[in-house]
Amino acid sequence: MAIKQGQEALEQSRLDVLVAGAGYVGLAAAVSLKQARPSLRIAVVDAAPPGVWQKDGRASAIAAAACRMLDQLGVWAEIAPQAQAITEMIITDSRTSDPVRPVFLTFDGEVAPGEPFAHMVANRDLNGALRRQAEQLGIDLIEGVAVQSFDTSTAGLTVHLADGATLLARLLVAADGVNSRLRDMAGIKTVRWEYGQSGIVCTVAHERPHNGRAEEHFLPAGPFATLPLKPDKDGTNRSSIVWVERTEDANKLVHGDDLVFEMELEQRFGLKLGEIRTMDKPRAWPLGLTLARAFVAPRIALAGDAAHGIHPIAGQGLNLGFKDVAALAEVIVEADRLGQDIGALDVLERYQQWRRFDTMQMGVTTDVLNRLFSNDIAPLRAVRDIGLGLVERMPALKGFFIRQASGLASDTPRLLRGEAI
Repeated sequence: MAIKQGQEALEQSRLDVLVAGAGYVGLAAAVSLKQARPSLRIAVVDAAPPGVWQKDGRASAIAAAACRMLDQLGVWAEIAPQAQAITEMIITDSRTSDPVRPVFLTFDGEVAPGEPFAHMVANRDLNGALRRQAEQLGIDLIEGVAVQSFDTSTAGLTVHLADGATLLARLLVAADGVNSRLRDMAGIKTVRWEYGQSGIVCTVAHERPHNGRAEEHFLPAGPFATLPLKPDKDGTNRSSIVWVERTEDANKLVHGDDLVFEMELEQRFGLKLGEIRTMDKPRAWPLGLTLARAFVAPRIALAGDAAHGIHPIAGQGLNLGFKDVAALAEVIVEADRLGQDIGALDVLERYQQWRRFDTMQMGVTTDVLNRLFSNDIAPLRAVRDIGLGLVERMPALKGFFIRQASGLASDTPRLLRGEAI
């Protein structure tokens, strides 16, 4: 692929932007900047070996605003045929032993006529579409090589790669995940704690179609979400599950007997969609809250999980990352048009001011929701069920929550509104 050019050519010239991390956030950042300002010299470096992204069997919920951004970046048309619209969302609150799970809250799935508030997209479809667009735009990609260190100056950065290569750039975008090494190198501290929970993820086949309905069951150990997927090539009905359990129990489930796992899965999933079976090996990830105390440092900006890792209870982690991309791109493009130094701290602080409060707010919200719903304390159960019931009876409040979940609330960057920057 043309995207994988030799490092020798890059070492001979000065980059405008180097992005560390070739996940969806890093690739979207590179594509959005290059598309808006073709004159910018942009490269992406990723520590993962080539082809690892193709083995990711997970799927992600992409909010309506993020879909608009992906459309503006020229990749949604490729993704859309494989994307499953979420047409309805229901929320229950019960125990696994309860014979009936009453529905406390329902959401219709549109933010505008014909526009669902979210889609489920396979991670490899999303990553692949962004990679192909990056290649078409002439963005250089270096795979299988990590950033070893970097030095900053008033003129720019000198970035040292693990293979001995050296790159010069004006701005370094750290999109290297929740355990970001670049964040640590920049001296940016974090607020961090673990929940003692792990999220189990796998794909489930079922007899009957889901009709685009997503469900989130609040159980004492944590939420159990079923998220609709497009049928596979053989027409098999499928859903993705995100199943939060105490870490000790989650590890026993994913590493233990397959029959026990399927019995526990069936108890939570139910048989409303007929017989079920797992289609891939379940995996578990420990859950915690990580918030960077700063999103920027001289000539470096954090984006995505490098800036914030939150609980999946609201399904907003990836969409927060896309908000970072849209805001950062808008700030950088505007600065470049004005002839300003795109890596200067006063420029980057505009991005931090735009994104930091929203991110902190979402981190606190998901933390409170997890603590409120992941327990079996009777008074708390009564209070939260009354609250869910009140929201169900207030259409205006439901509409507000749908707008929030879709990413179309106030102060939205232009890309997330589907507008060019």
